[in-house]
Amino acid sequence: MTVERLVTETQPATDLIAQVLQEAGIDMVFGISGGHTGRIFGALEKRQNAIRTVLVREESLAGVMAEVYGRLTRKPGVVLGQGPWVLGNGLIGTIEALLSSTPMLLLTDFSDTPPFSLHAPYQSGTGDYGNWDARQSFGGVTKQVFTAHDGASAVHATQLAIKHALSGQPGPVAMIYSIEALQEAVTPESQPRLYSTRHYLPSTLPPAHGSDIGKALDAIARAKRPVIIAGNGVRISQAYEPLKRFAEAISAPVVTTPSGKGCFAETHALALGVFGTFGTQAANACVGDADLVIVAGSKLTASDTAKESPALLDPTRQTFIQIDVEPRNASWTFPAEHVLIGDAAIILSQLAEAAAETAITGDGLSRVEEYRARHGYFDAPDYQSDASPLLPQRIIAELHRHLPDDAIITCDAGENRIFMTHFYQTKQAGTFLQAAGAGPMGFAIPAAMSAKLVHPHRAVVAVCGDGGFAMTMNGLMTAIENDLPIVTVIFNNQALGWSMHSRGPFATTFADFDLAAIARGMGCHGVRIEDPRDLEAALKTAVGAHRPTVIDVRTSLEVSFDDLTSPLAKQRS
Repeated sequence: MTVERLVTETQPATDLIAQVLQEAGIDMVFGISGGHTGRIFGALEKRQNAIRTVLVREESLAGVMAEVYGRLTRKPGVVLGQGPWVLGNGLIGTIEALLSSTPMLLLTDFSDTPPFSLHAPYQSGTGDYGNWDARQSFGGVTKQVFTAHDGASAVHATQLAIKHALSGQPGPVAMIYSIEALQEAVTPESQPRLYSTRHYLPSTLPPAHGSDIGKALDAIARAKRPVIIAGNGVRISQAYEPLKRFAEAISAPVVTTPSGKGCFAETHALALGVFGTFGTQAANACVGDADLVIVAGSKLTASDTAKESPALLDPTRQTFIQIDVEPRNASWTFPAEHVLIGDAAIILSQLAEAAAETAITGDGLSRVEEYRARHGYFDAPDYQSDASPLLPQRIIAELHRHLPDDAIITCDAGENRIFMTHFYQTKQAGTFLQAAGAGPMGFAIPAAMSAKLVHPHRAVVAVCGDGGFAMTMNGLMTAIENDLPIVTVIFNNQALGWSMHSRGPFATTFADFDLAAIARGMGCHGVRIEDPRDLEAALKTAVGAHRPTVIDVRTSLEVSFDDLTSPLAKQRS
C-alpha cells in the first residue's frame, strides 16, 4: 500500500481540517459559526462543492441533524460550533448518539483567551481556575475526547476522532481545538507527520468464523419456535436486506425493539411489529413462546424486555444467539450461548447464505398468521374513529393510508412517540426514526430536516407533540432557508401527555396556541385540523408541497401511554 503524505506545501491548519472531512467522505456539516471555530467555517467556504455547510438557528438542531445524518449514512455527522454552546445547547443529539451508537463528530473549541487564561477568562473551557473544563465535560457524554494545541496536532487529532467515531461500536467523539491550533499553518516538516486520511478510516470488519455460523445454524435448525429480534444496530449497519433474506431463509417471525422499528417492514408476512413494554400483543406473545431468540444489533434495554420479564425473555428456557459489533455487549443483559461479533450486515448475510444452503424449513408464516389472528395486528377499531378532538389512532391511520410507502417518519419523545411506535405500521425498511436511545423532546423536526437532506426525493414527516414542537420549531426557519419541504404533524393536546397521565394536570398543561398560524408566520404552509375528515386532504397537499408544511391536529387526551403498556411490564413495576 502506498502511503501518501497529506501536506506537500504550507497550508492553514483549518484548510487541512476541512480536507480531512472531505477525504473521510463527509459531505455535510451542521452548526453555528462562533468562537474560534469560525476559522473552520472559513475553510469550508472554499469546499462548498464537496461539503454542504448547514447553518442552523440553535445548536440543538445541529446536534440532532448530525446524529440522524450519521445514523442514515454510516459516516460521522458533524456538529461545528463554539465549545460552551455545543455542550450547553447541543447535547440532545450527542447523548442520543452515545446511547444509540451513532457515529458523530463534535468539532469545537476551548474558547480560550491566551495569554489571559489565568485572569478570570470569558467563556474559556481550559479547566484552569475560574474556567469550565471542556475536556472533562465532553468526556461524560462522548465516546472519546481529543484536544489539540498546535496546527499539525489539530489535523492529526481530527483524523483520529473520525477513526474512533467509526471503529467498533460507533459513537460521538469530541474534537476540541485551542485558538493556537486553529491559527497555525502546517508545513511538510511539521510534527506529527501527516498522512492521507484514508489510512485512518477503519477497514471492513471480518466475517464471523464459519464454524460459529455453523453452530448457530445448527441451533436454529433444532429450534421449533425461533424468533428474530432486530435492533437499531441493523439500521446503523444498513442491514435491511440481509435481515430480510435471513428471516425468509429460516422462515422465522421478526420483531423489533423500539429503536429498531423501521428496520423490517411491518407489512411483511413475517413481521409482528415492536415488542417489549409498548409492543404489540402479537409480538410479545411470539417472543414469550420462542425457544430460540436471535438478537441482531440490540442491547436489550429494560424497556425492550418489559423490565426483564421472564415471561418474555428467559435464558433458562430459551437459547440466545446474539449478533453485535461490540464484544462488551455480548451476554450483557442475558447470557447468549452463541455470540457472533461483527457488522450486522455481514453476519446476517453469512447466516442467510448458509441457511439457504442447508434448506432450513421453518413455519414462521403460519405462526405469524396465528399470532395476528389471535392478538390483532394494526387493526385497532379506533383507526376509524370520527371523534373530535382526534384520537391518536385515527391520526396514525391517516398517516399510514396516505403517505408514500417510502416516506420517512421521524418521531419526537413523549406519549406521541409511544402512539406511533405501537400504532403506526411501517411499509418499507428504513422509513422510521425515533430517539429511543435517550428519548429527548425536540428531536422530530431537526431529524426530519437531516433525513430530507440525505434523501431529498422522499417525503419526510416529523411527528411530534405540541411540547416538542415548541422546543425546535425554529428549525422550520432552517428548513425554509435550505429548501427542505418537510411535513410536520403535531399531536396538539395542549399538554405534556405522558406527565399528565402519570401524575395529573399540575405543571403539565399548555395554553391553546394556533401552531399552524405560527408556522405561516415563518413562511410555511400551515393548517389546523379539528375534523378527522379533513386530515386526508391536508396530508396529500403537504406531501406535494414545495415548502415546509405544519399540520396542527387537535388531539384527544382520552388515550394514554398506560393503555398501551404491556401487562408484562406492569407486573414488574
